[in-house]
Amino acid sequence: MNNVIEISNLRKQYKNFLLDDISFSVPCGFVCGFIGENGAGKTTVLKLILGMAIKDGGSVNLFGKPADDVSLKEDIGVLFEQPYYQEDWTPADIEKAMRPFYKKWNSATFHQYLERFSLDPKQKYKTMSRGMKTKLGMAVTFAHDAKLLLLDEPTSGLDPAGREEILGIFQDYMVEENRTIFFSTHITSDLDKIADYITYIKNGKIIYSGLKDELIDRYCIVRGGAGDLPQSKRKQVLGLREYPGGFDGMVAIKDIAGFPASVITETVSLDDIMVRMDKEVEK
Repeated sequence: MNNVIEISNLRKQYKNFLLDDISFSVPCGFVCGFIGENGAGKTTVLKLILGMAIKDGGSVNLFGKPADDVSLKEDIGVLFEQPYYQEDWTPADIEKAMRPFYKKWNSATFHQYLERFSLDPKQKYKTMSRGMKTKLGMAVTFAHDAKLLLLDEPTSGLDPAGREEILGIFQDYMVEENRTIFFSTHITSDLDKIADYITYIKNGKIIYSGLKDELIDRYCIVRGGAGDLPQSKRKQVLGLREYPGGFDGMVAIKDIAGFPASVITETVSLDDIMVRMDKEVEK
């Protein structure tokens, strides 16, 4: 399997933050969710991939080439939490500014997406809603036939209907072969719907990188009544919450033996894993 993104021992030191020699890869043709709390290092990694920050060590390869290879820019589409365009520009102005930078720019495609997204080519950027600005950024990305989308919190701030629409657009984008999305977000329910792979970063370290289903299959939620938590199992319950009537927490599937039959088990979500993982990280 070809990897579109290959990161090896990537390191970046800031005054109050260390990206700690991280390594992971993203295979071609899949959606990879990049999760972690705010401040965990997601945006730092994206900036290092894009050359917007200078790394202190390690390597970043895209499509098998060093990430700073100028020829790669044609195949990369970037969408941060909010695209950055001149406030007084219209979509027509933005096309004029962006088109010279891409040999594969397709004006017809750009205007097709404007029509699909109900964007007026003459409307000023500063008068657009949060969702409209996101859609405009995607129209720019799709107009030059990017093979890799690097997205930083693109659905943040959108209402549920807006997020659902954006996710549908991403799914349509993935219909064609050899396209890949690397999708940073803290809204894990979005990734439950579209992600194939998950890379989980916490405090500048990679906790997990692999198939989403394999991560979810590692754990379950346990719930029990008062007296249902054996002392010998207490340390194995992640994110343990106790209350007068009982307890709940997350347990690795390999550690499930030893709980009484009265304990209920439930499937975990990505959100459960992020919320409950803290104790495992501390060990």
